[in-house]
Amino acid sequence: MTQRERMNAGLIYDPADPDLMEEQKAAIVLQNEYNQTGPYDHEKRQELLQRMLAECGEGCHLEPPFYANWGGRHLYLKDNVYANFGLTCVDDADIHIGNNVFFGPHVTLTTANHPLDPDLRRKGLQYVKEIVIEDDVWIGAQSVVLPGVRIGRGSVVAAGSIVTKDIPANVVAMGIPCRPVREIGEAEKGTYDHGRKVDVEEFLK
Repeated sequence: MTQRERMNAGLIYDPADPDLMEEQKAAIVLQNEYNQTGPYDHEKRQELLQRMLAECGEGCHLEPPFYANWGGRHLYLKDNVYANFGLTCVDDADIHIGNNVFFGPHVTLTTANHPLDPDLRRKGLQYVKEIVIEDDVWIGAQSVVLPGVRIGRGSVVAAGSIVTKDIPANVVAMGIPCRPVREIGEAEKGTYDHGRKVDVEEFLK
């Protein structure tokens, strides 16, 4: 098997393989161009996202700087994904992000891991697992999502959390390691900021 085939299969592989490195370097060039765009250069950013990412839906916005090991080549975005400054994607494996997902500043999504055996680590070897973030998820500032994690639809991950295991749908989760602390249900409908009622009728339509 080639190192690319091993990577795609989730087997331990050498990320410094020359063929992989050449492919990766070409992808990162577009990322650097994206990070140099002006704050109101929306058309240029959209054009670059379509070229950079594996998939980019309608209405997506990644606030520069945006960093990815593969320049986003293994990043799949559905519609209306918003990332504040400093989203970092270690996208050696696929990262699938659903519709209407929000990222606070400096969130990290990492698909790559290294063996515990120091002899293997000295050789620079790693393995990867994909990440899946379902629709309507909000991930707070400076949170980290680790390899192989799935975050269920509608859930909120509090700022500063480290997500090591799957998070079910429609919960608030927080902590190190991140755990669900309560469900999101009818009590949250039409409210914000710990139960304050939305006072603009238009917002509720």
